[in-house]
Amino acid sequence: MELAPATRRLFLRVSATALGGVGVGSAGYATLIEPEHIQLERVEIHLPQLRPEFDGLKIAHLCDFHYGPFTGEREIGRAVDLVNVESPDVVVLTGDFVTSRAFGFSRDRSPDPAPRNALLCADTLARLRAPLGVFAVLGNHDIGVGAAHISAVLQSRKIRVLVNANQALERGRARLWLAGVNDVLYGNPRIDAALHGIPAGEATVLLVHEPDFADQAARHPVHLQLSGHSHGGQIRVPLLGSPYLPPLARKYPYGYYRIADMQLYTNRGIGTLGLPMRLDAPPEVTILTLHPTLPMPAFRAPMPQGPWYSK
Repeated sequence: MELAPATRRLFLRVSATALGGVGVGSAGYATLIEPEHIQLERVEIHLPQLRPEFDGLKIAHLCDFHYGPFTGEREIGRAVDLVNVESPDVVVLTGDFVTSRAFGFSRDRSPDPAPRNALLCADTLARLRAPLGVFAVLGNHDIGVGAAHISAVLQSRKIRVLVNANQALERGRARLWLAGVNDVLYGNPRIDAALHGIPAGEATVLLVHEPDFADQAARHPVHLQLSGHSHGGQIRVPLLGSPYLPPLARKYPYGYYRIADMQLYTNRGIGTLGLPMRLDAPPEVTILTLHPTLPMPAFRAPMPQGPWYSK
């Protein structure tokens, strides 16, 4: 999730005004309660391309950790514990492991804590358990801090970072492909490279930080895209929607979507940015269970609408 300087000021001002409008009690809830309440979302995904050997495969999806200053080992550790209890087959992490000062609110001139926070975040995520592995892509904040450093830290904890690359998951002779596109806003996204070598007709899950990339991904042989970036709006004011949604998270900000023949799920993330608050956008751990049956009827989560929301 990114906030330009002018937008940061607007987000702070509008959010403070909105929270004031809904009352001190709501502000207290948004600060003290909702950020602490991680919701476990269970989603059934039907992929006709999926081989029967992968029926019931469980994917745990986490994103937007933003380790420091408001989110740390306690919050991320609780998300890790939730995942491990579910015993997923594979875990995917779709970016923003730390907070970059380039996109944040801090004017502090002290040494940037983000490189060390990356180590602490990776140490916590290293506790994830999945027999088919833990895979990641980078987000815009990770690029802002340093893609090479974030990737090296994650991979040193046996978390494979897919930078315009793919990996086959195998059961017998059947394969399911995970592909990862580098951050779309500030990286070098190459979906052609990410999908290179994947045989036609084999089920492919694409990891990409920004959900609105789905419009491009849907033009390729991608069957499911998993994303984050939006924080679900982070603050959603009743009847008004989200004061701010970042670039490339405005069409598909949270939940399940169908784009042509491709399916998309956008996770609300774990951490917060700008303000240590969440309102009507609680942190999320997603468990997706895959089935090789006909797709379910198209459904779109309701879009945040209001005077500050624009496409």
